[in-house]
Amino acid sequence: MVSMIADASAAILAGGTGTRLGGAAKAFLEIEGRSILARQLEVLRPLFAEVLIIANDPVPYSELGLRVVPDRFPGRGAPGGVHAALEAVSSFGWVFCVACDMPFLQASPIALLAAHRGQGVDAVMPIRRGYYEPLFAFYARTLAAPFGKALSVGAPSLVRLLDAASTVRVSEEEYTRADPGGRSLENVNTPEDLARASPRAPRDQPRR
Repeated sequence: MVSMIADASAAILAGGTGTRLGGAAKAFLEIEGRSILARQLEVLRPLFAEVLIIANDPVPYSELGLRVVPDRFPGRGAPGGVHAALEAVSSFGWVFCVACDMPFLQASPIALLAAHRGQGVDAVMPIRRGYYEPLFAFYARTLAAPFGKALSVGAPSLVRLLDAASTVRVSEEEYTRADPGGRSLENVNTPEDLARASPRAPRDQPRR
């Protein structure tokens, strides 16, 4: 069982469209009758007191009862979405940011990342198959100002922004112990990804 993460919000980054999926909103793609967004909320709502949607068009999300926040820097992709989430949070010092195309979130790896936060830490993200995963990561709210400054003059990548911050990178070995199959990090970018997706529900349900 995983306890609620009381000092953080969660933000689902839903600003982009699936160009390789015919322009579909990836959050609403269905896997065996359930949208990716519904699957994500099933895990995130018990873990976090506040869940935000980062999207420039609030209409598709109007019935969810969640706050929808637009990008301050439209067209900047994921870095703009993370920055919008950081600026939107007022009650918590941290935001867990996740891409809207990851249908198999689990509580245990999220809790693992949360445990690595601490004094002087700006962000926590895992390494998987040799790659950083900045769209399944915790960000300190104090990053809002430096991210905003960087975005105001250019279009830096998230990895570049995190290289300039005090970022904890959780090793693949440690991460895999919490998410043995790496399911939480799987995403849906293509029709082939969608066809391969299967409804493996997370087994570790958080408690309040």
